Amino acid sequence: MPMGYKIRLRPLTPEERQALDQLARAQSTPALVVGWAKILQAVADGATYQAAAHAAGRKSRDAVTDLVVRFNAEGLGALVPRPKGHPPLQYGPEEAERILREFRRTPDPERDGTVTWSLSLLQRALRAAPDGLPYVSTWTIFQVLHDAGYTWQRTRTWCQTGVVQRKRRGQIVEVTDPEADRKKG
Repeated sequence: MPMGYKIRLRPLTPEERQALDQLARAQSTPALVVGWAKILQAVADGATYQAAAHAAGRKSRDAVTDLVVRFNAEGLGALVPRPKGHPPLQYGPEEAERILREFRRTPDPERDGTVTWSLSLLQRALRAAPDGLPYVSTWTIFQVLHDAGYTWQRTRTWCQTGVVQRKRRGQIVEVTDPEADRKKG
């Protein structure tokens, strides 16, 4: 490696070398991870950072430097892609429970303007409530309801997955499918 590189790749263990070889040849692994594995292999074999970048189809040796720093610190964990491009989560379990509590409340036609909840009406009610969530989005509400097992039906109502109401001997009975979680995947 030429002089001037302040950050050098640490020596690879045989297990790391084998894992990099497998990742570099993998067909079903994301192309980003395959490229990173090829870069680390090239640097470990003595190539310059610029040559390693070109070998993997990249242009910048600065990205190679960043990858080497991450690999030296984390090992093979540096090859796991990190999520990008979205803001940090604002709502935690308490807020999710607040959304579900509002959803489970029967809407008042006079106050809420509806007899069944839609996402936008639920959003409006949550934003207007004194203990509500002033910036909650319909997407967040949808995710919370979906995670709680509710789905939007063709009848324009929300139903809990695996729970149905049946008429038995003149009474309405709620029946739960014991295999609902397995069927949902």
